[in-house]
Amino acid sequence: MRNTAYLDWNATAPLLPEAREAVIAALDMPGNASSVHRAGRSARAVIDKARDQVAKLAGASASNVIFFSGATEAANAVLSPRFKMGRAPLKLSKLYVSETEHPAILEGGRFERDDVVRIPVDGNGVVELTALAEALSAHDRSGGLPMVAVQAANSESGVVQPINAIARLTHDHGGIFVCDAVQAAGRMPLDIEALDIDFMILSAHKIGGPKGVGALVSRGEVMMPEPLVRGGGQEKGHRAGTENIAAIAGFGAAAAFHAAGLEARVAEIKAKRDLLEGAFKAAAADILIHGEAVDRLCNTSFFSLPGFKSETGQIAFDLEGIALSSGSACSSGKVGESHVLKAMGKDASLGALRISIGVSTTDEEIEAAMAAFEKINVRRLAAANAGAAA
Repeated sequence: MRNTAYLDWNATAPLLPEAREAVIAALDMPGNASSVHRAGRSARAVIDKARDQVAKLAGASASNVIFFSGATEAANAVLSPRFKMGRAPLKLSKLYVSETEHPAILEGGRFERDDVVRIPVDGNGVVELTALAEALSAHDRSGGLPMVAVQAANSESGVVQPINAIARLTHDHGGIFVCDAVQAAGRMPLDIEALDIDFMILSAHKIGGPKGVGALVSRGEVMMPEPLVRGGGQEKGHRAGTENIAAIAGFGAAAAFHAAGLEARVAEIKAKRDLLEGAFKAAAADILIHGEAVDRLCNTSFFSLPGFKSETGQIAFDLEGIALSSGSACSSGKVGESHVLKAMGKDASLGALRISIGVSTTDEEIEAAMAAFEKINVRRLAAANAGAAA
């Protein structure tokens, strides 16, 4: 059966028309942005425009936006024990991350594995601030400063973290705070200054831009990590290699779209998500919606059905024409328990299903998902009753 509803926006968002137009226009430009002739200057102007657009989405200065091949590369660049304060070396000795981070953060970037410290979360998936405070208080600054990397919102559960409080704790202990805002961008307000974030990681394809481009946004230019990719002077020497002008242009267009009218768009998406969850609860009284007791992204629902494996559910929904996932797209194809559920203290053996929607999700898609859920739940209950009778 063909898909009738694409409800996996947290894996990747459909390309926005505005982004598609920007990509196509840039593909016809022959110039290299590093060239000084007219074609090169035109290419440079496209990048400069996109840099300004991404900066506005993050509440930052355009001069502090660095483009990378994606959020994973940006994470590997900034999660480094080797920084420069101006021209002077700056050493960091430990990286503190939450247990529910995306794999790109959990791997620790350029930190040694033994130097990555995981901070627990509570049953709702919120970082335990007391545990973070204790870890930072015990940090030995004689070996280097601490770095803390915590996501603004979880890719599986959609749970929003107390970013201001985490930033304050980090800075009180002389550390650098990195925020993975990949899932939050376009789904909640972002302001790097107001949130007191030192470095923010963004991805184009999560907000309706093209795949293969991301950004690292900083609050200033004095304190920066040593480059991960060396060679040329592109991106002020922070990331060598000829810029992917078409992808960057599409990223900028998507950022500009989300920077305008965000509040009304969030309210509309949340209403659809809440309608969906209400129907699920009415059909299955025993459904578990993870993180619903705390602040979540407007578009995400992460749920489990007792006795029903997430792999079975994903296949069942797909057969009904509903595209959803059983967790992060970077790990859901692998056999294993959800590290997010496990960190939250839930039974991770059965897994969970994630529905994530977006700006072009239609009422018809929501209705299709409701109908599919009802059919699948009826089969689940029938199988459970048959098992009990046997």
